[in-house]
Amino acid sequence: VQLQASGGGLVLPGGSLRLSCAASGRTFGSYVMGWFRQAPGKERELLAAIKWNGDHTYYADFLKGRFAISGDNVKNTVYLQMNSLKPEDTADYYCAARYGTVVVGTKYWPYWGQGTQVTVSS
Repeated sequence: VQLQASGGGLVLPGGSLRLSCAASGRTFGSYVMGWFRQAPGKERELLAAIKWNGDHTYYADFLKGRFAISGDNVKNTVYLQMNSLKPEDTADYYCAARYGTVVVGTKYWPYWGQGTQVTVSS
């Protein structure tokens, strides 16, 4: 399984950004795709996840509806739309995959893309 994350960058507070994660290497029908982030000095945390067939999504409570995860089965790509961005959203963002169901702990996700950096600053 190969995951390629992209879309990070510098954005003003209150702005929006869409991250992409292109997946390859196998058929992902029974997989869950997740977006995590890790800020300097903090642990990596799960933000959102989606069952590849699209019938189940998970969001961390602290997001309060600002982020949305979606998938494109044709392009084998998962997206994270981030709105109303705040300076505290500054972090490296990672996509990950695991077989089965959503699990919060990072150690349960065996496949990871490289990080894409998001900086929210004026």
